[in-house]
Amino acid sequence: MSDRDDTHGLDMDLASGIAAFEARQFTRATSLLAPLAEDGNAEAQYRMAIMAQNGLGMVANSALAYRYMHAAATAGLGLAQHGLGFMYLQGECAEQDHSQAAHWFGKAAEQGLIGSMTTLAMLYEQGLGVEQDQAEATRLYRLAGFEER
Repeated sequence: MSDRDDTHGLDMDLASGIAAFEARQFTRATSLLAPLAEDGNAEAQYRMAIMAQNGLGMVANSALAYRYMHAAATAGLGLAQHGLGFMYLQGECAEQDHSQAAHWFGKAAEQGLIGSMTTLAMLYEQGLGVEQDQAEATRLYRLAGFEER
């Protein structure tokens, strides 16, 4: 088998794993995505994190959920950066840390994720994890498509 065939197989496993995840076939998704996640695929890591966090297709595992979410976020996947921000904001799978939450929501906001912009704006508005800054909150709310607050 050539490298090209092997890459195609991995792409098919990823596509099949994502399709199984979207169809809520979590046991199948886990079997397809776990090897890819272990090999460093951020898309697979993100979905494995969601399944591990919520006990979908596996026993809930906060440590595994955090490890996969952090790896995918560090790799630059915006949805994972948003997810990691929420882990820190809520204290789920990670110690609650508003400054880390703001950091990761900021990374995801830079990629255009509206939910991250809105949550980061709220953090600036309330001074959680960042210096309270109503002007920055307003800027982020506007960037997210909200009118004057």
